[in-house]
Amino acid sequence: MNPKDLPPELGHEAAAEQLLAAVREVARGPLAAVVESIDRTGYYPRSEMQQLAALGAMSAHLDAPAGRGDFGLAIRAMAEVSQVCGATGFMMWCQAVCGLYMQASGNQALAGDDLLALARGEVLGGTAMSNPMKSYAKIETLLLKATPVEGGFSVSGTLPWVSNLGPDHVCGALAGVVDADGNVVREVMFLLRCNGQGVELPDCPSFSAMEGTGTYALRLKNHFIGAGEIMADPAKPFIARIRSAFVMLQCGMAVGVTQAAIDSMWAVEDQLGHVNQFLEDRPDTLQSELDALTARVMKLAETPFNPSVEFFIDVLDARAHGAELSLRAAQSALLHQGARGYLMSSAVQRRVRESHFVAIVTPAIKHLRSEIARLSAEVLPA
Repeated sequence: MNPKDLPPELGHEAAAEQLLAAVREVARGPLAAVVESIDRTGYYPRSEMQQLAALGAMSAHLDAPAGRGDFGLAIRAMAEVSQVCGATGFMMWCQAVCGLYMQASGNQALAGDDLLALARGEVLGGTAMSNPMKSYAKIETLLLKATPVEGGFSVSGTLPWVSNLGPDHVCGALAGVVDADGNVVREVMFLLRCNGQGVELPDCPSFSAMEGTGTYALRLKNHFIGAGEIMADPAKPFIARIRSAFVMLQCGMAVGVTQAAIDSMWAVEDQLGHVNQFLEDRPDTLQSELDALTARVMKLAETPFNPSVEFFIDVLDARAHGAELSLRAAQSALLHQGARGYLMSSAVQRRVRESHFVAIVTPAIKHLRSEIARLSAEVLPA
C-alpha cells in the first residue's frame, strides 16, 4: 500500500518510522565507523551529516516544502544519532536551529532556495547564539556590534567559539546595533556566510568530546550584511517567538546520550549484575525516568511556538532535567562497567564527556536554573 493511501495520522506515523529507521541505519553504520575519529582526531563528519540531512533528519521540524512540520520527529532523529555520537547529535541541533531561524525570519531571500539547500544538506550551518542568549540573561555582554551603513550594517567583533562551521558554512548570528555614541540601541539577527568578506575562523583550543564539531572562533571585521541576510530587526521579538523551539530541540541530545548510557549498563548485567545491584541509579530506574521525560518532551513538541512564559518555563525545566539525567546515567554507566569503561577507547568514557557537554552547552544547567527562577518570579503572584 502506498503511504499516501493510509489515513492521515497512520500515514504520518508510518513515514516518521521510516525516516527514523533510515537515520538509525546511517548512525549505526557509517557514523559508528568514524565515531572514534570524530572524538579522538577531530574528524568532521561532513559526509555522514549530509547523508542524515538528505534523509530529512535535520529538517523534519521545518514547515513544507523544507520539512514535515514535526518537532517531535526532529528530536527523535537527533536522539537516534546521539546514541552513537553525541558530537554529531549536537551538530544536528546546530543545523536544525539554523534552518529554524531562516524559516521563521519570513525573509524570502532566506526562506526560499537557501533554506532548501540547508534542509538537503547541500549547505551546512551553525548557530552563533550562545553569547546573545547569555547576554539576554545578563551573564555576558554582546560581543558583536553592528554599525548602520547604507543598505545594511557593518558588523565587527569576535565570538570565542561557534560550532558546525567551515569556510563554506553559514550560521545564524546576532549583533548589537550601536548609535553614534557607541551605545547599543537594539539587536539585529542575520545569516552569516562564512566565506564572506571580513570573516575569519581562527582555530580553538582542543575540546573534550567536541573535537570533530567544526568549532572555531568567529572573527568579523567590517563585515557587511544587507537586506538579504537579515532575519530580524529588531531581534528581541523574534527571539521571544523561537526561544522555546530553540531550547526544546536540544532535548534530543540529552535523550540519546542517556539512552546509550543505559544500554551500556544492561550490556554488563549478566557478568556484573551480582555486584552492580548495589549501585544507585540502576538501568531500570533510569529507563523509567527517561521514558517519562521523553513523553513530556514529545508533548511539549506539539506546540513549539507556544508564547506563554509558563510554557517556556516547562521547556527550560525539561531541558534541565535532560542534562541532569544524562550526567547521572553516564556516571552510573561508568561505575557499572568498571575498569573497561575507563579505557580511552570505551564508548562509556566518551559518553561521560558528552554528558558534561549536554550540561554546559548554552543554555547550561546554571543558566537554565537562573532563567527558571527569574521567569517564575515574574509569573507568580507577589
